[in-house]
Amino acid sequence: MTGSLSPSVCKLDRLTTLIVADWKGISGDIPACITTLPHLRILDLVGNQISGMIPANIGQLSRLTVLNVADNLITGSIPASIVNLQSLMHLDLSNNRLSGPLPSDLGKLTMMSRALLSRNQLTGSIPSSLANIYRLADLDLSMNQISDSNQISGSIPASLFSNSGLSIINLSRNNLDGFIPDVFGPKSYFTALDLSYNNLKGAVPKSMSNAKYIGHMDLSHNHLCGSIPASSAFDHLDASSFTANDCLCGMPLRTC
Repeated sequence: MTGSLSPSVCKLDRLTTLIVADWKGISGDIPACITTLPHLRILDLVGNQISGMIPANIGQLSRLTVLNVADNLITGSIPASIVNLQSLMHLDLSNNRLSGPLPSDLGKLTMMSRALLSRNQLTGSIPSSLANIYRLADLDLSMNQISDSNQISGSIPASLFSNSGLSIINLSRNNLDGFIPDVFGPKSYFTALDLSYNNLKGAVPKSMSNAKYIGHMDLSHNHLCGSIPASSAFDHLDASSFTANDCLCGMPLRTC
């Protein structure tokens, strides 16, 4: 299926769902007038060849719960108005050509449970406001160019790991530096924690040994050093979780 999204769709002023998913051949821009559809709840355009930018006034869609434009050719920055989508639960902008920083007040999206922004060209720091999204369970910022301007306190906001609802964090393949925050505790429960291929330094936090559960963890390809904390939370992990660091030791690596 080929073609483009016609602006005539904006005449459907009672439209609640627009799904044009995985048609592969749909190209052109997202019509700017789509932001005038007051009842739109689901906008799913994944898996096409849509280009141009996300409409600047996307935040006008006050009832939108799903915004999925992944696997397209979308450029430009994430519109500042996106933080006005107070009903948004699922955000997937992954695998596009988005650039610029993440909105600093992204934490206003308090209903959001998934934020998937991987494989873009995003830069800047991780907003600490993300910790305000108590429903957030899945955060994927991997394979971007995210770094942190605060070289003292570290590149990953400590509050991100103290959010007890966040169970999947993927920050791999960025330019993150600083230390892994030492803020893990008995409520920390991660099905996946991937910080690999960054420039993180220091030790593996001792508080990680207090975590209730860590399923998949990858800290490889950083500049970590020191002894890996002895913990039953790490018993199922193999050397690949810690390999290619500066001087880590202890199980499952060589003895210290």
